Amino acid sequence: MSSRKQVAPPRPLTTGDVVTAYSMDLGEWTAAQIIRLDAEAQTAAVLELDWSGPEPSAVADLGDIAPLRLTHHSWNGTLSCCNHEWVLPRSHKVVGAVPLLHDGPADSWASEWRLGDQLARQRRWDSGVDEDPLVPWKAEYTGEAVNEFLSQPAAPRSEIKQLTISDIDSLDCGRLVQRFPALIELYLYGRLGLLSAADGLNELISLRRIHIVDLFGMTKEDRLTPRRVPELESVFLQGIPAEYASAMRTTWRPEIPAGTSVSIYDARKPEWVEENRNNPLRDWDGRDQISTATYKRAVAQFKMTRKAILEALAEEPADVRSIRMEEIGRAYGEAFNRLDRRSGFIETVEREELFAALDHIMDEAEALHGPGLGDARDGLVSGVESVRDW
Repeated sequence: MSSRKQVAPPRPLTTGDVVTAYSMDLGEWTAAQIIRLDAEAQTAAVLELDWSGPEPSAVADLGDIAPLRLTHHSWNGTLSCCNHEWVLPRSHKVVGAVPLLHDGPADSWASEWRLGDQLARQRRWDSGVDEDPLVPWKAEYTGEAVNEFLSQPAAPRSEIKQLTISDIDSLDCGRLVQRFPALIELYLYGRLGLLSAADGLNELISLRRIHIVDLFGMTKEDRLTPRRVPELESVFLQGIPAEYASAMRTTWRPEIPAGTSVSIYDARKPEWVEENRNNPLRDWDGRDQISTATYKRAVAQFKMTRKAILEALAEEPADVRSIRMEEIGRAYGEAFNRLDRRSGFIETVEREELFAALDHIMDEAEALHGPGLGDARDGLVSGVESVRDW
């Protein structure tokens, strides 16, 4: 969205408006009322209604409406009221307005409009079911699992509407689209992995939501276009190629007034990707308590440690490896002692990540030299533990 603050939602929306949308969880249409608009935060406070039914064309079609009160699980009768980004999704429609059904604050926040989710949970609870059911139109895979699945002959799974894939190292989007041709929502989370044939995502003509995080390989020619995916209403990209980010931003920002939310962060240049693909500390870049200088020193120390370990394992006799690993581990621990004394940035998460970085190096070493480096790994950790203050 433009950096200049807007005074009204890009798609017309007014306090009191009743908004309706189809809910896959309910299998029916449902409704909500806009009870507040915040121009500074660019949010809409949305009060869900206790109603579902056929697609309405006017408020009168809803009958006597009332706010949805939540009593399921740990809720205690609280109204289902939440703040959303004020871009009204293009699949939602305003059917009229009524006097405000509630004028209190909305204390919760949601990253996406999902009208009907809470109503479906409440109805299951009221009928005596306290667990979410298996949903036949949702599927989740790891990157490894989905690649194995795509490599096997099988009929298209047209019943799947929402697909989430995590820990992607590589993924062929062309094969993905052939197997899952009817997707409405697609969430792809990588480990600085690579997407190939990303232009093929344009074949998902019913697609409404696309999330791509920490994945690369896409170019400007791979961008999704309104002509080919006309129902797209949510674009969330983070940690993607700068060229692709620019093309997607240019293509989809003009669609915001039609109801497409566009959020694009952390566009990366090719040199950044090359430098960070083998950097297990890359998530420290930009973390709140870690300065740029500290991040650079930490990465430099990781690279020095990696070089020392790989050289030692390639050159040292097996009977002295563990001793050398202890020395390297002590140097690693002491180096991060010094860094931490500067700003005190190493907390529980960072401590775990520092040990995970050593595991990353040893996994790489075992890929080079074969298994059987347990003593070397133990010596490395022992050296760190003998000196670390973090």
